[in-house]
Amino acid sequence: MAEESIVVLGAGLAGATTVTELRDQGFAGPITLIGDETELPYERPPLSKGFLQGNEEPAGFTVHDAAWYQEHNITLKLGVAAISVEAARRQVLLADGSFVDYDRLVLATGSRANLGGDAPLAGYDLPGVHTLRKLSDAKSLRAHITDGARVSVVGSGWIGMEVAASARQLGARVTVYSSSKVPLASVFGERFGHHLLELHQRHGVDVRTAKVQGIEQVDGHLQVLSDAGSSRADVVLLAIGAVPNVQLAETAGLEVDQAVLVDAALRSSDPRILAIGDIAQAAHSVLGRRVRVEHWDNAIRQGKLAAATLLGQEKSYDWLPYFFTDQFDLGMEYVGYSDPGDETVIRGDVESGQFLVFWQNGQKITAAANVNIWDVNDGLRELVGREIPAERLADPRIELADL
Repeated sequence: MAEESIVVLGAGLAGATTVTELRDQGFAGPITLIGDETELPYERPPLSKGFLQGNEEPAGFTVHDAAWYQEHNITLKLGVAAISVEAARRQVLLADGSFVDYDRLVLATGSRANLGGDAPLAGYDLPGVHTLRKLSDAKSLRAHITDGARVSVVGSGWIGMEVAASARQLGARVTVYSSSKVPLASVFGERFGHHLLELHQRHGVDVRTAKVQGIEQVDGHLQVLSDAGSSRADVVLLAIGAVPNVQLAETAGLEVDQAVLVDAALRSSDPRILAIGDIAQAAHSVLGRRVRVEHWDNAIRQGKLAAATLLGQEKSYDWLPYFFTDQFDLGMEYVGYSDPGDETVIRGDVESGQFLVFWQNGQKITAAANVNIWDVNDGLRELVGREIPAERLADPRIELADL
């Protein structure tokens, strides 16, 4: 095993975690990490929050400095895209015309911004229209979101709402176009969705229920066209979701259904190729279904699991999905995997801004979140999957440990 060569395609957090764990676990064979961005691998959550607001710089969220990769004998190929995977020959073709041989391959190619599906939104490529997936995107946004700027956000998912909060805190005038009356209600239910909506409205964000039909350039400024009328903008962010980058998996002949289908050890239909992170539709050994998770925690955990699988260890995808968000004075951690039809139970006073949220299917807890209450997420994680009456969950007189 020590003599096998491992190539990781995708130099994001998942890919960087994989190579880090391989070396930490004592793997001594050749490792090559390839990415199309010129930056060293970095963490992405600050792009819509701390970095955008000017409170964090890349050095603080870069995984390792360049010297670390040299010291650990990892070959870095940055700023060059992979074109195809020739699985029969175990080779990766790069955009510069070179080939890289592998014995084992890890696909960690992440996602790209959704521009509107097969028919991109009209005006998506106009100057002043942005997406946010990479550090270069965040740098461009940060340069244009200034005090008094008119910022329009198309989409009311996590990225859209986080950027809206950051832009408002920078003094911009912000309009969010939401396809639903209550942002994120389809994911977290009407009750918590209303809380987020009211939070943004209290801070001066104009949240409009409208379908955006396109963007135009009129007399030197942008015009956002929607079924609720048009409005002027200096900056437009398209935040209408992400599309997994599965093109390389398809060239390799892997089984793909919008994302790469992998088992609970992250092996694809070709046992020599693993897929991790945003592109992995992975069999979950506890939930009993395939799940695809795009968040920071999953990139780290699946990177570590990929390394374990490559090293022949018997481990599986068995942890509950986790993510966090910061918007204005709201800090939230979520753990579990809820469905849109789940019932919502609130524990605490929503008006105070400090409360817990549980999602239930019957009496079974499918997910839980802490809002501005800290050091309880581990306790919430232990409750997910248990059957507990809603009235006990909602009763603050009952300690979490006693549940």
